[in-house]
Amino acid sequence: MFQVDIIEQCKQNNRKAQLQLYNQYCDGMYIVAKRFLKDAQDAEDVVQEAFIKAFTKLHQYKAEVTFGSWLKRIVINKSIDFLKSKKQHLVDLEEVHLKVIDADDEDKWLVDDAITIQDVKKAIEELPEKYQYVLMLYLIEGYDHQEIAEILNISEIASRTQLSRGKIKLQELLTLKKDGTRY
Repeated sequence: MFQVDIIEQCKQNNRKAQLQLYNQYCDGMYIVAKRFLKDAQDAEDVVQEAFIKAFTKLHQYKAEVTFGSWLKRIVINKSIDFLKSKKQHLVDLEEVHLKVIDADDEDKWLVDDAITIQDVKKAIEELPEKYQYVLMLYLIEGYDHQEIAEILNISEIASRTQLSRGKIKLQELLTLKKDGTRY
């Protein structure tokens, strides 16, 4: 069955089509939620809530983006809402690899090869939440500043500023101290 047909059937409350769509996307959406939430049960709950919201708001889906992208945004928003409500810290990055940003020459940044994913996880968790969210959405999820602004309900300038400041703070945390220990 074609994706468009499944979505149309879901809009008509066809439970079989909804289950098919859920089965197609649940694992991928769980991985997205787990990047933001430490607890597996919390991630599962967020994914369930995201699907419920997606099915109730499916009439708003206009196919301007893929269904998966639309659903991913709902999962990320639900994850962030959950974190805000629980005042928890972001991110268990187990398999996530940060990309290096090349926006401008002065914007380039690299970290020492000796830095481990554990070091990155610890450093991100030490950042203020506003920097954590923007860094996660930009570096991990691959959103641009316009999308981040919409997701976090901030301006694009605020997104750029928070990313820049967050990267600087992250670099500081990942830089070796004079005595050879990490911060």
